[in-house]
Amino acid sequence: MDLFEYRGGQLHCEQCAVDDLATRFGTPLYVYSAGTLRLHFERLRSAFAELNPLICYSVKCCPNLHILRLLQSAGSGFDVVSGGELYRARRAGAEAARIVFAGVGKTAAEMEAALQAGVGLLNVESAPELEQLGAVARRLGRTARVAVRINPDVDPQTHAYTTTGTKETKFGVALEQTPALFERFACQPGLDICGLHLHIGSPVYDPRAYVLGIQRALELMDRLRAAGFQLDTLDIGGGFGAHYKGGEAPNANAYAAAIVPLLRGRGLHVILEPGRSIAANAGVLLARVLWTKDTGRRRFVIVDASMNELIRPALYSAYHFIWPVHAGDRVPSDFAPDQPFAGLAPCDVVGPVCESGDFLAKDRRLPPLAAGDLLAVFTCGAYAMAMASQYNSRPRAAEVLVTGGTAELIRRRETYADLVAAEQFDSA
Repeated sequence: MDLFEYRGGQLHCEQCAVDDLATRFGTPLYVYSAGTLRLHFERLRSAFAELNPLICYSVKCCPNLHILRLLQSAGSGFDVVSGGELYRARRAGAEAARIVFAGVGKTAAEMEAALQAGVGLLNVESAPELEQLGAVARRLGRTARVAVRINPDVDPQTHAYTTTGTKETKFGVALEQTPALFERFACQPGLDICGLHLHIGSPVYDPRAYVLGIQRALELMDRLRAAGFQLDTLDIGGGFGAHYKGGEAPNANAYAAAIVPLLRGRGLHVILEPGRSIAANAGVLLARVLWTKDTGRRRFVIVDASMNELIRPALYSAYHFIWPVHAGDRVPSDFAPDQPFAGLAPCDVVGPVCESGDFLAKDRRLPPLAAGDLLAVFTCGAYAMAMASQYNSRPRAAEVLVTGGTAELIRRRETYADLVAAEQFDSA
């Protein structure tokens, strides 16, 4: 959390005290650091500079238009996986040629939108998809630039729901099936199959998983080139880790040290699709304590944030560090669950949603808390607001982007009217 820090026992985002932001904009509230987003993007660009890659930020992890514009101005392209994400990227000012469109289930309408926009690459994951894409391209009189997403059968040792590079998942084409795909489609009008794509999962903390996946991709590429196919592009995906507990994620240089030697001197156009490693530690979720209660078996801290704002704990059993915004002399030095302070007590931090799965943390040792106290849920810049919902008819939270001492509202808090807006129309 590079530009989030406690000063005088009080949490700040860059030069802004976050409790002031909570007072001004309300809670629950997502707060992002513009400087941290830029810093993390620049670290990746610097680490992989030798390859001169196209770095395509993964829109799905945090898709706010203002954040996309910030990263576009820093030099980022975009990885999109739906027509809606393509629309967002274009609204943010992205150059179409610097957009990569991935996804296992593109519709014909999404393919048409991508081709009409002129996206730089479509990552295709099956023979039926290639067949449909070719038909759409021929109907439009265009040629689709394509990379075939392969499934390298590499286990990245991450959560089963975010593992995407093994044969048990829905993603990609098996290595042994890929040559036949090229034989069938490479010469068809409307298709320019120019590369390979792989994405093994997220978060991936061991760079050796990338080494194995890329090695298998390069071996396949060499065989395809030997068979006469012209390939010049390798998209190695994303999935680089972020710190949730502190210290577990390799830095950008460590990933590059493992990956760059494999691709050095090959003359390939290399694409990266990072998301979490740029955005996760660039955001926090602020939540206000509503009240506390003790059932005799469990102690609960009930807050105004919920699985609506952060579903990762319920969905993935994901860990997020939680600590008071006003920490006093209990200022944490890392995100570890066991903090070295006296007076802590185990409790469950839960929200108001009518589900037992509505929790942000379980059995977490925290300082004494009372109604009105403000908590920060860390590492919420990725897959937090992006996965937010209106379940229980709860309006979605506001988002704020901090640059130095300035805080800008980049998404207003929804109203009750917003909840029903799409349901009110003239059916005639």
